[in-house]
Amino acid sequence: MSVNQFCNTISEQLNTGILILDIEFNIVEWNRFLEIHAHKETSEVIGKNVFTVFPELPKRWFERKLSSVIQLNTQSFCSWEQRHHLFELSHTRPITTDSHFMAQNCTFLPIESDSKVSHISILIEDVTDVCHYQSKLNKALEELSKANRIDGLTQVFNRKHWEECLDKEFSRARRYDHGLALIMFDLDHFKRLNDTYGHQCGDAVLIETAQKIKSLLRLCDQFGRYGGEEFAAILPETDLVGATDVAERIRKEIEKSVIKYQDKTIQISSSVGVATISKNNKRYEDLISNADVALYEAKASGRNKVCVANNIEYTLE
Repeated sequence: MSVNQFCNTISEQLNTGILILDIEFNIVEWNRFLEIHAHKETSEVIGKNVFTVFPELPKRWFERKLSSVIQLNTQSFCSWEQRHHLFELSHTRPITTDSHFMAQNCTFLPIESDSKVSHISILIEDVTDVCHYQSKLNKALEELSKANRIDGLTQVFNRKHWEECLDKEFSRARRYDHGLALIMFDLDHFKRLNDTYGHQCGDAVLIETAQKIKSLLRLCDQFGRYGGEEFAAILPETDLVGATDVAERIRKEIEKSVIKYQDKTIQISSSVGVATISKNNKRYEDLISNADVALYEAKASGRNKVCVANNIEYTLE
């Protein structure tokens, strides 16, 4: 058997596509792998332009890629992470994927004749499995990252991540002398609600209340569950009047909300504390302490009201 016959035999048995083009981008040769996965007979494609056989190719991008290989006489590469696939080739993997076509790594190699590039060899590797399992890994990592940031019940920020956000906003506000406000909410008589209607009802109230508060905040505000039935919102670029206005609006919305649970109608109220950054605040914990003091004052003075950090009740009519 001659060397050419050996090469042809190996080429036909490879589990990688081999496509040979001339410098006019006409197909000179391809192997059995491409014949099977493109569902085309070799006699149908040899001599035809690659864009005629594979009209799905991104023509301008592909031409620039091949021209670069020819002019620079150097190989080039395109991974499935850059483009999931170039050629619409079916895959035969017994797995469920997001695409009907195989994910591909494509290597472009110049072929010289008489000291100049006369052809381009394109090696097409099926990496559908790699793509599939990498996608599953990325999804799992994304879900893990979300779990580290989001409270599992209410789907707002958990305390750890919320405090990290406050730390960053506090540092930014001090550095640039910007406004920063903090609002802390506590649902009134929540233990009594749990004892009367059960913890599942309590959970439903927490979920609906969290979503209600979140809907009334700006996109730049950062809202989280501080613990139990207590929530907190960070309001960047906000002064005391603005923060108190937001707090009162939210308090009123919570007060008039009706929560349905099974055959029960639940109405709740909240006590709210408001604080803003001052020169006396050295750490973000100081801001939390101030808001917490105001929250305690709201609860101690009758609940269902807003108090600011200087313990003076502030209620809008």
